Amino acid sequence: MRAAVRSVRNQTSAFQHQRNSYSSAFVRRRSHLIESNSSSVYRPPDNAEIRRFLFPAMFISRAFSTDAAAKVNIAEVNRAGPLVEYERRILAGELVDGDACQVGTLRELQRLYDEIVESADACRLDRYAVPEKIVRNRWFWSRLMPQSSYSPVKGLYLYGGVGTGKTMLMDLFFNQLPSNWRKKRIHFHDFMLNVHSRLQRHKGVADPLEVVAGEISDEAILLCLDEFMVTDVADALILNRLFRHLFSNGVILVATSNRAPDNLYEGGLLRDIFLPFIATLKERCVAHEIGSAVDYRKLTSAEQGFYFIGKDLSGLLKEKFQQLIGEHIASPQVVEVVMGRTLQVPLGANGCAYFSFEELCDKPLGAADYFGLFKNFHTLALEGVQKFGLHNRTAAYRFVTLVDVMYENRSRLLCTAEGSPQELFENIMTVSDAQQIAPRTSSRSRRNDDSDLCVDNELGFAKDRTISRLTEMNSKEYLEQHAAERQLSQELAKADAVPVNMKQA
Repeated sequence: MRAAVRSVRNQTSAFQHQRNSYSSAFVRRRSHLIESNSSSVYRPPDNAEIRRFLFPAMFISRAFSTDAAAKVNIAEVNRAGPLVEYERRILAGELVDGDACQVGTLRELQRLYDEIVESADACRLDRYAVPEKIVRNRWFWSRLMPQSSYSPVKGLYLYGGVGTGKTMLMDLFFNQLPSNWRKKRIHFHDFMLNVHSRLQRHKGVADPLEVVAGEISDEAILLCLDEFMVTDVADALILNRLFRHLFSNGVILVATSNRAPDNLYEGGLLRDIFLPFIATLKERCVAHEIGSAVDYRKLTSAEQGFYFIGKDLSGLLKEKFQQLIGEHIASPQVVEVVMGRTLQVPLGANGCAYFSFEELCDKPLGAADYFGLFKNFHTLALEGVQKFGLHNRTAAYRFVTLVDVMYENRSRLLCTAEGSPQELFENIMTVSDAQQIAPRTSSRSRRNDDSDLCVDNELGFAKDRTISRLTEMNSKEYLEQHAAERQLSQELAKADAVPVNMKQA
């Protein structure tokens, strides 16, 4: 049995290659494409029979274009790196249907890969090349003899619209790097939570940010941050000093974002203090825009999914929740978050948690709480998601963060809501959107809900990403992969539970 499961375990890396496929999940048949104005949700009629959940264990291929593959030079394919891996997957039939914008981004990542490989020794990337004792004491000696050691290689900041494949491309690059290098790939939310946790541990030190930067750079010289988005003033105030220390320690940054560097933290509190970070970022990273206008998450073949629109659907959601937990009995639970904090889960069983929208988005919770939740649960049933506007802007921010954390953890969402993903955010807009609808006269009719319009640049940009992710999380491909991953993890858990004497036999 152990030998059989070991062969299953070898497929884990294949899952990692598929993990972000939906960022560019380009299906072959265009008839399955979902337009941005189409609904990917299920509106149950009265007394309608709800279709059963889909649980096929299928791998879903990632996507790129054979046309784009033809644009890759033969000389480029003779090297190692993300561009070569891209070509290999196309020839193997694993990737189909891409665009030239992603190929252009791959060339930037290949250029960075080549520069890093060539300068690996100078960048001190090999974790085994420096004795452990020297690594431990580097910060101590730097205090006695201050010195800077900027990397000879500049990093890369990838930005563009939602669903253009930024995360998938960065992961393709990251996974081609040697495993013995000091490298780390982490979501920006999670990274900043880790920074604040370290700062707490170093209270009383003259410059705790320098100590934290020293610890981070000892662990990883190549730092890949996904979804770089600054909304918290506490983050904004420390980013410049933190990254100046990191860059001074030789760290190379690769980041993805929906915002161009100059638009980060736009309109934020005390932004003047944040602006030097933008200059630092542009000095140490090459900014590259992915110009594709296609949201490839919406090219998934969405089914009815688990997104139910309407009122008085509490009974339906609880019925679906009960189907998922099976014979297990749901009960209140407590999960640990960070720094001694805990989160109360109203109902939980068999990896599934049940919350009302108010319990999860109207309370003072944040990314740390959500990360803690999904380290313990793989499925969330969320009852009563509200439409967002000026009256509940804070709840909208929390919901955006919640969806980001769920997507990062590839979690499954069941929910009831007042409207489709697009309808939930129709009253949220950027300043430029507001200026387009601003000219009005007394002779023109005003919408009744104009008073609830929320003009917020950060939220206005973030809503597109959230709508895109909710659409993908409701798709057949996403749900199939979630089911396959759950099946694999259960088989591995069973194998680990086999007694030692049986394993040896």
